[in-house]
Amino acid sequence: MGTAQPRSLWRYLWAWALGAVIALWMLLAGLSYSTGYHEAEEISDGLLVSAAHILLAQPDAGAARMTEGQPPVPVPPAQTAALPAALSEHPSHAYAPDLHVLIWQEDRLVWDSHSMHGHLPLNMALGHQTLRITVQGETQEWRGYVAESKTARLPPSGGEARSGGVSVRRVAVFLDPTRREALAADIAEHILLPALLFLPLVALILASAVRRGLLPLQRLSGKISALDVDAGQSLVPQQPYQELGVTVQAINHLVQRLQEQIARERRFAADVAHELRTPLTALVLQARLARDAALPSDQGKALQALEQGALQAGRILSQLLDLARAQSLSEEQSEPVDLCALARGVVADHVALAYELGQDIALEAPTDAMTVPGQSTLLALALRNLVDNALRHNPTGTYVEVRVAQDAQGQVCMSVSDDGHAEGSDDVTAESPNTEKPEVGAAQIGLGIGLTLVERIAQSQGAQLMRDAGTAPFGKRYALVWPAVTNRTDGT
Repeated sequence: MGTAQPRSLWRYLWAWALGAVIALWMLLAGLSYSTGYHEAEEISDGLLVSAAHILLAQPDAGAARMTEGQPPVPVPPAQTAALPAALSEHPSHAYAPDLHVLIWQEDRLVWDSHSMHGHLPLNMALGHQTLRITVQGETQEWRGYVAESKTARLPPSGGEARSGGVSVRRVAVFLDPTRREALAADIAEHILLPALLFLPLVALILASAVRRGLLPLQRLSGKISALDVDAGQSLVPQQPYQELGVTVQAINHLVQRLQEQIARERRFAADVAHELRTPLTALVLQARLARDAALPSDQGKALQALEQGALQAGRILSQLLDLARAQSLSEEQSEPVDLCALARGVVADHVALAYELGQDIALEAPTDAMTVPGQSTLLALALRNLVDNALRHNPTGTYVEVRVAQDAQGQVCMSVSDDGHAEGSDDVTAESPNTEKPEVGAAQIGLGIGLTLVERIAQSQGAQLMRDAGTAPFGKRYALVWPAVTNRTDGT
């Protein structure tokens, strides 16, 4: 199954922008039709009112003849004329609707343009109204307007005017409502058609704008590609755009972590090269002695020395790995660590080794908890190295004591003391491991690595590694000391 191809960011942004434009266009279409329908309704109602008022204002010729007993003058049908060019381009029923007109004079129908009288209700109220009328078997809604006027009657020809006579004319004008839908659709079409024609151009402009908007991101990508992490380079924090500034901050944080990791790897490689040079050279010399030995006893001694050297080299490499692990764990968040419980666990783990080497080991710690802020894994690693060095690098029968206590000044101390008499241990005063002069040999090389590991852990945990002669009967003491601001927690 093949991996999916990555999508293009500018295509993704362009698609969303174009989708937003289309959504707005559709919203505009709905609003345009709604507005057009409302306007068409108002125009239609106004047209009905205008037509009714014009018909009411016509001379009352039919009423005059009716007073003389003569039939009304028939109104000739209107001649159909060609529509103007401007209107001929639109639906005829939208801008030139067919009006249905009925005129009553003194409650007598004098004009019915489309024979609708038989389909209308007997009494129609004045004003606008919508009626459902069946014409030629088809039922639909019609929009109508009814108005009337009252004027004085005209006297007969040659006669005298008679007072008190009133002539009542009623006019009803109806319009097919589908005309409003046609007019609304035509208005919406004239609004939306130009926008629809320009939509491809808008899409091209959006694509160009998105590409141009992504140029700062492309430039930033180029700067990231050109970064030399090994040389300690980082990006400039100040960026012209706020969003890029947040991204650059995250990238610089990642670059800093990578540079720290590279530095740790370089230190580890340097430590390995430095610390393993002497034991490996000793292994080569012992191998040559074993090869060139004339007597079996000399060869056996050389092979035994070769085995011890290989084991010591393995221990050195293990300590180097612990050192690298301590450097990588030093960035983790601190938590309260009970030094008493930690010391009990480390001492219990070394009882078997002490018995094997012929050493004695003991623990001196209060029963209550004594906590400091730190990381239990690193502190256990530091104490384990101090105890391991005290057991391995002293003569048989050495007494090793692990102590956890708090002095009168409030300083918390976790120490490892022994009464061994290794060379260089007599008449020593408090000093840093960096000023110590270890013996040349595999044992003293391993001791130096262990102290370097403990010192780096102490620095990362807010403690100080101290070395002194200790109190009698001990001759050496290595202690991790926390300042007095770190108080003991014993629950009291």
